[in-house]
Amino acid sequence: MDLNAQRVLTVAETARELRLGRSATYEAVKRGEIPSVRIGRRILIPVAALERLLAEAGRAEGER
Repeated sequence: MDLNAQRVLTVAETARELRLGRSATYEAVKRGEIPSVRIGRRILIPVAALERLLAEAGRAEGER
């Protein structure tokens, strides 16, 4: 993920990056599976937290 210029993503941007549907991404945010910050009505996903999540998932997958 090459998102150095961005510090946060919208749910739609996150869905595109993860190749998920927008509804599935909203549900994952709601369940706490994707780290997010709510500011008013906006839901933002910190890029650093998303990258950590993906790195941890990759390490866990490698341990199987």
